[in-house]
Amino acid sequence: MTARTVRGAVGAILAAALITGLAACSDPAGGAAAGAGAGDTAVVGIATEPDSLSPLLGYGKDGNSKIFDGLLTHDADMTLQPALAAALPEVSPDGLTYTYALRQDVQFSDGEPFSAEDVVFTYRTILDPGTNNASKTELDAIASVEARGKDTVVFTLKYPYAPFAERTVLPIAPEHVAGRQDVNSGDFTTHPVGTGPYLLTGWSKGEKLGFAANPRYWGGEPAVKKFTMAVIKDDDVRVTRLRSGELDAAVLPPNLAEGFRSDPARTTYAAKTFDYRNVTLPTGNPVTGDVAVRRALDTAVDRGAMVDKLLEGAGKPAYGPVPTGSPWFTAGTERPHDLAAARQILDAAGWKAGGDGIRAKDGVRASFPLWYTAGDKIRQDHALAFASDARKAGIEVTTQAGTWEVIEPRMKSDAVLAGGGSPADPDFDQYQLLTSSLAGDGFNNMAHYDNPAVDRALTDARRSGDPAARKAAYDTVQRELVKDPGYVFLTHIDHLYVVNDRWEGLTTQVEPHDHGLGSGPWWNVERWKPKQK
Repeated sequence: MTARTVRGAVGAILAAALITGLAACSDPAGGAAAGAGAGDTAVVGIATEPDSLSPLLGYGKDGNSKIFDGLLTHDADMTLQPALAAALPEVSPDGLTYTYALRQDVQFSDGEPFSAEDVVFTYRTILDPGTNNASKTELDAIASVEARGKDTVVFTLKYPYAPFAERTVLPIAPEHVAGRQDVNSGDFTTHPVGTGPYLLTGWSKGEKLGFAANPRYWGGEPAVKKFTMAVIKDDDVRVTRLRSGELDAAVLPPNLAEGFRSDPARTTYAAKTFDYRNVTLPTGNPVTGDVAVRRALDTAVDRGAMVDKLLEGAGKPAYGPVPTGSPWFTAGTERPHDLAAARQILDAAGWKAGGDGIRAKDGVRASFPLWYTAGDKIRQDHALAFASDARKAGIEVTTQAGTWEVIEPRMKSDAVLAGGGSPADPDFDQYQLLTSSLAGDGFNNMAHYDNPAVDRALTDARRSGDPAARKAAYDTVQRELVKDPGYVFLTHIDHLYVVNDRWEGLTTQVEPHDHGLGSGPWWNVERWKPKQK
């Protein structure tokens, strides 16, 4: 299996290393990346970077960081394991109390001891209404968090929340640093201090993040002493820099990764994922706001062709946020490609074809824009394929590329080629994606989807400790998405990584949508060892 990261990324305290070790990576002319090829140095190419490195603002909430640790972490099989906790939590019979005993041998990277008060500070701060954390609804079940001495933390829940332990992979911030500054704009957001295997040595936004091994790490100092993540949004540029030797590894789309298959010096790693690509269908748009149009588009798309031609088989058709191979998937909600059925839906709803083949109803032309992020070949290819399929049904989709700064203000009215997915629990992805209470809240519920039956089912599922009741609720959600799709789900995508064949210990996990800092074969870079020649 392939993997997602579990350790964190800490605190900006070795500025000298940035100057000596990372300067070459930022060379716009393409000079050699910092230490690429050295046995104790790794430079990897990623496509995105976070807005902040503070876990109080959402960074690493799924455990995917290098500077921080959570109470728990995931192993290669995505099984929860102790991290800052000394053991898995003790859970009360009613499912309302989780008690964590903490390690007593942990220091933050600045030498200060870690304690239960840091855990309490982290969770209380995230839940504070003044904290700008868009994911705080994921912690809605918490009624209180209390320290019992320095080495025990007790969470009391409002209701039995089955996946609560999964939420405690969230990184822990130091109260003695983050608690002395503004949570939303303080220095900690870019100069973090944590307990993880690496220290942040520098962050040049839009270019790279540099890390150095943490000599105080409770799990032992990593063998990879310097680790650089080069932020390269354009897929083709990432390939060029990998071939030139500037990068030791990179995440690549399937068609570009294919060019390295026969390279004897590099290995391609494929990670199974919950990562989907979908098209948002804003309910405020006069075209996509019509349920008939949404149903027709959901039926007109040829998902199988997208997997075969765009992903070269590295993925599977998507009919919702849950992959078909998951035990949470609802059998019978697959939608076969049926162009004739799509046309019939539109005919019955009064969308009539004009002379150019594009339909119209009550003076409204069946036409809308579809945005995708510039430089992302997978999204571009999906957008173009979706537009082609829509055209065959009589709907005009005009594809446009832009940055998120350009796209975000348009999300309420324009369609977006978006993505998401979390393997840990269906609540983590579906609630924020579909609940009407979060419509328009940043990147939550981008389509402004509003379905009362879905709202009820999502609430029932997250408030139940009964696996059968939760499965029934998520079955309801998936069936409602067939009748009233707020999104057209296209594919679930395998993540492909090409890595120089110089280390031992590389594995992957089942990955979420996010496959930058926390995912990829470097999820456990702190355990890599140079290959013996």
